[in-house]
Amino acid sequence: MIKPLLMATRPKTLPAAIVPVWAGCVLAWRLTGRFDLLLALCTVGGAVFIQIATNLFNDAIDAAKGADTERRLGPQRVTASGLLSRRAVMTGALVFLLLAILCGAVLIHAAGWPILAIGVPSMYLAYGYTGGPFPLAYRGMGELFVVAFFGLVAVAGTVFVQTLQWRPEALLLGGQIGLLSAVLISINNLRDREEDATTGKRTLAVRLGPKAARIIVWLEIKLAVFLGLGWFVFGQPFLVLAVLPLLTLGLRIIWSAFTMPEGREMNRLLALSALQLVAFAGLFHVLAILL
Repeated sequence: MIKPLLMATRPKTLPAAIVPVWAGCVLAWRLTGRFDLLLALCTVGGAVFIQIATNLFNDAIDAAKGADTERRLGPQRVTASGLLSRRAVMTGALVFLLLAILCGAVLIHAAGWPILAIGVPSMYLAYGYTGGPFPLAYRGMGELFVVAFFGLVAVAGTVFVQTLQWRPEALLLGGQIGLLSAVLISINNLRDREEDATTGKRTLAVRLGPKAARIIVWLEIKLAVFLGLGWFVFGQPFLVLAVLPLLTLGLRIIWSAFTMPEGREMNRLLALSALQLVAFAGLFHVLAILL
């Protein structure tokens, strides 16, 4: 029971939830000198719990819709493979949403109703990403969802929790992180394009075709790089250098995205994209602290 549930949480996807909070806390400290560890832990806890709930809902709902088949090239899904029942996986998702609510209660007490305005849509979309009347993942809106919620909302919300200020710098950083997180979704969808096309999952890779899907990966990385120039506008020129991993790992990802055939081999490219996201946040942290 424990091992299949751990598989269903998809630990390798959790950096997409942790990095925005990490970078947002660093930015808040850089701008105001303020940092509250308890609020940071509750913020990252809420983000991780919502991410896990999203993964569990995705596992159960995709299995029910027949989107996870024996042709699957990614990691094994526990509902479709019969390791756990759909009811058990859905129950697990609700438990993690409850844990997210507990973390959110601390944040609402500290920062007020704006956290409620962020948290309620985030928790609904944990389910609505693949379920409900308008599942985003099935409508080609996965990348947009990730840029908005794992980038702009997550970073700006984290900075607000720490400072009680809405800062435009947070939107700049959120845009960069959101785009780099979206790279993971784009590569995942490119890898699964043929299977998704047969199961009604109309991702951008399915809608636009493989050539456009590869261009999207290129565009996401390049836009993240060019957004970095915005730090000059905010008088933080050294933070521009945080894009250096995108000029090394990013170029490798772009090259592989254009030359690698669709298939299981792209799982290595996903790992490289996660490393790029963490490397960006790590260098941003170092630059913000030291320069």
